[in-house]
Amino acid sequence: MSVVKEFKEFAVKGNVVDLAVGIIIGGAFGKIVSSLVGDVIMPPLGLLIGGVDFRDLSATLKAPLLGSAPVSLRYGAFIQTWFDFAIIAFAVFLLIKGINALKRRKESAPAEPAPPPADVVLLTEIRDLLKTQAGKA
Repeated sequence: MSVVKEFKEFAVKGNVVDLAVGIIIGGAFGKIVSSLVGDVIMPPLGLLIGGVDFRDLSATLKAPLLGSAPVSLRYGAFIQTWFDFAIIAFAVFLLIKGINALKRRKESAPAEPAPPPADVVLLTEIRDLLKTQAGKA
């Protein structure tokens, strides 16, 4: 089997296509959640804590020498990234919790009992006929 043929079989399998769709949707969802965090949640949070922008927080470890940049520990960027992660994780948790609640509601709906198999129906009819014939004799 040629490598090209094997690759075609691999690439068009349902799992690969599903994975590609998931990655694309995940990337788009990531942009939505990042915008939610950066543009909607963080500004009021920054206002609430006095307008502090965490990204600007840093500690200079070594003063700059002639024309070089200072060596800084940018712990504010780390704090901001941690907050972003916590908010994104909470948003995904709420999304999954909502999906699970919908699934439970759907599963808890009473399902109609499955009809008995044909052989059981036939045996039940034979039993009922025998009962009626025994009652006549």
